Amino acid sequence: MALRRRAGREIAPDVGREIEREIAGVTVTPDLFQKFQRLIHEEVGIWLGDGKSALLCGRLSRRLRVLQIGTLDQYYDIVTDPYQYPERVAMIDAITTNETRFFRDPRHFEFLEARAIPRWRAEAQQGIRSRTVRVWSAGCSSGEEPYSLAMLLARHLPNDQGWSATILATDISTRMLAHARNGVYSITKSGDIPAPLLKDYMLKGIGQQDGQMKVMPEIQAMVDFQKLNLIQGPFPPEAHFDAIFCRNVLIYFDLQSKQRSVEQLTRCLAPNGLFFVGQAENLATVNSRFRSLVPAVYVREGEHSGF
Repeated sequence: MALRRRAGREIAPDVGREIEREIAGVTVTPDLFQKFQRLIHEEVGIWLGDGKSALLCGRLSRRLRVLQIGTLDQYYDIVTDPYQYPERVAMIDAITTNETRFFRDPRHFEFLEARAIPRWRAEAQQGIRSRTVRVWSAGCSSGEEPYSLAMLLARHLPNDQGWSATILATDISTRMLAHARNGVYSITKSGDIPAPLLKDYMLKGIGQQDGQMKVMPEIQAMVDFQKLNLIQGPFPPEAHFDAIFCRNVLIYFDLQSKQRSVEQLTRCLAPNGLFFVGQAENLATVNSRFRSLVPAVYVREGEHSGF
């Protein structure tokens, strides 16, 4: 790429549950919808409510066209065939919605900049902690969130001051992870990035790449993208993250799946580690061991000193 420096998931509910739903020529009966409902829940913990049959038809219609089959009954037989696991992965990619942007919900990044990072720096100067910072972006989608974190950490915890800041970025969607690893985005997204960070850490496309921007290699190197299912794992062994961002993910899980995921994520959190969720999510209703610091930012009870 020739470059130069600088630069919903919601759907209307069905009217009545006993009707066969048709979207884009694809139909689903109530019984078949329930089969997909259970399958998707078992795979990734997402529970499609009874009003989401239109979403199912719409999202899977493209897979039917790709496979050149005509019905969801045929498709269900394929995705439940143990020898057709790649298509089950494609189904999950199709079902999951990936809405994100750079520095989404600026208040969380302001909290990092104003309170968390100064504390980490002070503790390092006092010899209380090392100059290594690890952050986990769970449900990273197309990569805007982990790259936002990387830019912020690179600015305030630079390598030339002895800091090593890394971000683990995970998602269930192989399609989104491929996009994220590429690190190329529409230039229309540049308005979400603070001007100093845009100037230092993004490259603007020219020529055939006009209208695009690419994350700088040093920022890309800070982020490790991996596929991970928050219901099934596998979770990082003996990992101690200073902060975990799991925003706008838990809202799509049922209570049991939320509790299971949060429990596993909590085991990966360092003492005094921070847990960030979406503004519409409440971690306290899932795990009573957490205390809210500011809206949608939590620390475990007894470990909030200094924030």
